[in-house]
Amino acid sequence: MELTWHGHSTWHVTVGETDLLIDPFFDNPKTDLEPSDIDTPDYVLLTHGHADHIAHAGEFSDATLVATPELVSYCEAEFGFEDAVGGMGMNLGGTVECGDAYVTMTRADHTNGIMTENETSGGMPAGFVVSDTKPTQVSDDESTTFYNAGDTSLMTEMREVIGPYLEPDAATVPIGDHFTMGPMQAAIAVDWLDVDHAFPQHYDTFPPIEQDPEEFASEVRGTGSDTEVHALEADEPFTLE
Repeated sequence: MELTWHGHSTWHVTVGETDLLIDPFFDNPKTDLEPSDIDTPDYVLLTHGHADHIAHAGEFSDATLVATPELVSYCEAEFGFEDAVGGMGMNLGGTVECGDAYVTMTRADHTNGIMTENETSGGMPAGFVVSDTKPTQVSDDESTTFYNAGDTSLMTEMREVIGPYLEPDAATVPIGDHFTMGPMQAAIAVDWLDVDHAFPQHYDTFPPIEQDPEEFASEVRGTGSDTEVHALEADEPFTLE
């Protein structure tokens, strides 16, 4: 599995021959790329409807959309998406097959109003667990699994469900504070998830969320966790094995 962070919360995930783009937003100071520099992925995954997560979704409307039914309906009308996974989107707790990947939608504790002239709901905010095998109750040491927490606060579901049952090998968590978890709570999330690798996201884009990722790494060490923290340079791939 190959992971590429494009700044903020935008990730390009390659599983086998399948490309997934999560929360496309290229107006951030970490990336040098424009949406036109990105080949159209097979799937676009949207965690929620805030502008800093869907701003450039319309640039990839030829892809299949993975989002809540409410957000799918909005994106069909606003951006011209015609294909949504399952024809109608998906919802929390569901797992869908997306080419060579399996995508499970998880809960995120956040808001999801879409700020238009007449504000509309995008349904529940979400995170995604992306794996190269279908999740089962039988632990699979051969699978490779990546968890994108989306915009969220610390929640016990990470400790009680996502960590022990979906078994991510790596996770990306927001550390910006103010709108989401900050470094301390994000570090607790990483400890609860018991992942081998952790990546900070959703920081340094706007003044209220400026953070030093080394503080996050220090907080992770402070939990006693041996998780390896990677503050990635944008647009450079990371191979997860």
